[in-house]
Amino acid sequence: MTAPTTTVPRLHRLANGVTLLCDSAPGFDTLALSVVAGRGARWEEPSRSGWSHLLEHMVFKGAGGRSARDIVEAIEADGGQLNAATGHERTSFQVRALRGGLPLSMEILADLVRRPTLDIEDLAKEKLVVGQEIAEAADTPDDQVFELAQAAAFADQPLGRPILGDVASLAPANAVALEAWRAALYAPDRLVVSVAGAADEDVFLTLAERLFGDAAAMAAAAPPVARFTGGHAAERRKLEQAHLVILLPAPGVSDPGYWPLRVFAEALGGGMSSRLFQEARERLGLAYAIDAYAESYADVGVLGVYAGCGAADAGRLAEVTATQIRALADRIDDRELRRAKAQLKASLFMSRESLLARSEQAAAQILAFGRLLAPADIAAGIDAVTAVDIAALGRRLLSPGRATVSVLGPKAAMDAARRFDAVIAA
Repeated sequence: MTAPTTTVPRLHRLANGVTLLCDSAPGFDTLALSVVAGRGARWEEPSRSGWSHLLEHMVFKGAGGRSARDIVEAIEADGGQLNAATGHERTSFQVRALRGGLPLSMEILADLVRRPTLDIEDLAKEKLVVGQEIAEAADTPDDQVFELAQAAAFADQPLGRPILGDVASLAPANAVALEAWRAALYAPDRLVVSVAGAADEDVFLTLAERLFGDAAAMAAAAPPVARFTGGHAAERRKLEQAHLVILLPAPGVSDPGYWPLRVFAEALGGGMSSRLFQEARERLGLAYAIDAYAESYADVGVLGVYAGCGAADAGRLAEVTATQIRALADRIDDRELRRAKAQLKASLFMSRESLLARSEQAAAQILAFGRLLAPADIAAGIDAVTAVDIAALGRRLLSPGRATVSVLGPKAAMDAARRFDAVIAA
């Protein structure tokens, strides 16, 4: 399979370390702008859990002399859309805009990241809002089961704590402390400004120099190296379905096993032809929703499986999942390997048809790999994966003897972890 011909983002760096990426894509009348900080919840100590997400909320309450209403009205009056997201390793602010909307978009995102108001009354109200968001996540079974799994897999570590934090850890946050946190979290050494679509490169560079060129460096200690601890978690609830998440320790983004992991996850549960879909859903009818995924951080990763099923079927489904993981770790045939590679490349390349995905992916590549990956580079990495690589990865996934199984649902589902372990250890 030949990778599609596309434009390659052009990379620049300001003197203070801010990275600039311009992907001027012909044929578009819109643009996507992302300002991405390569820091997030992983940098938080337990006492500051949730502060990165709280800060993301707070900057929208006022910045650069604009009120919260002024910010959204200015963007929407120009036909734009504004959004943001906080993760464990990145925090991203995004604008989708029409052609010609780059100056306003960059000005507003620069204000959000560099000049938020952080009003004390707004902070008190926003803590209540985030408290409701925390409660909503806890009340959503297919959110909560992932939180249970993450906490067990990375016990007593930043990766194991919820990105939203909790009410107790948010309580001490004040405007002065949040401003200091902002300066470290969004410091220029880990800041990427990325645009894709109808954007003139010269205009983009001029704006970036004016709006981000004087940002001062701020020291931020690296987070501790993550360790996959394993362990199980269960929460009994009166629900119609049981929800399961299974995690196995896997390579991080800089590990040679990164691409084999992505291919393994695709073959295991990435599509309708995958092993889990065919066996658990089509042949046995144990689940309506079941899929596998790969999550890679800087230094560690996970192979994950999520499933929703009837409580009485949870144990059997856990056994089937363990059996399929073991079987795939033992052998993948050439036809299945080719199909998994094709599906993975298709999903990655199709996502590039979204300008926002292009701007976000380019920023993520710089922060994760230290370089841009052209579609041909991605295709080559996937195509290079062999059956031997899949087998080697399988041994890594299973050899530690550690797995995380989280179960949320009725009592009848609570033996799923034990039954998964029994098959894996057999």
